[in-house]
Amino acid sequence: MSANSIELPDAMMRSSGIPISADVPDWTREMPQTFWDPGRKLLATIRGYQKWCGKTGLVARLCCKLHVLRHRFWSVVTGADIPLSCQIGGGLLIPHPNGIVIHPQAVVGVNCLIFQQVTIGSRSSDRLPVIGGHVDIGAGAKILGNVVIGDHARIGANAVVTKNVPAFGTAIGFQ
Repeated sequence: MSANSIELPDAMMRSSGIPISADVPDWTREMPQTFWDPGRKLLATIRGYQKWCGKTGLVARLCCKLHVLRHRFWSVVTGADIPLSCQIGGGLLIPHPNGIVIHPQAVVGVNCLIFQQVTIGSRSSDRLPVIGGHVDIGAGAKILGNVVIGDHARIGANAVVTKNVPAFGTAIGFQ
């Protein structure tokens, strides 16, 4: 190892040894791997809807309606409540999408990993969470209210996060 290189934790590295970016989306993470890949298919409907929603014309309206129907189907299959208008960065992984709830105005950064039963939302009329890039969120975690989760942070399983988590930080239990 040279004097100029920095050793990164394993969680920040891909199997190929290339670091996972907190700024540049890795769109290959969202590509369906098999015919039945509910999490990735749900994301594909959200991306498709957002693509066609900004366009005008008959074809655009029909495509939007088709994506709405597909989104409803995959939402029922997965049990996830991820609205079509979500601000989700590219490269999101949701390997077990059942029970995920994301507020429509919450912001999720690029290359994040969200496991099952995660809630990202408000506590009342507060501002909503802003999740940085390459954040891993464990199963059952709740991120609530006006919080900022820094890049490369980790949120433990069943953690309840109501305070900011710095970049490269870890939140467990009740924060």
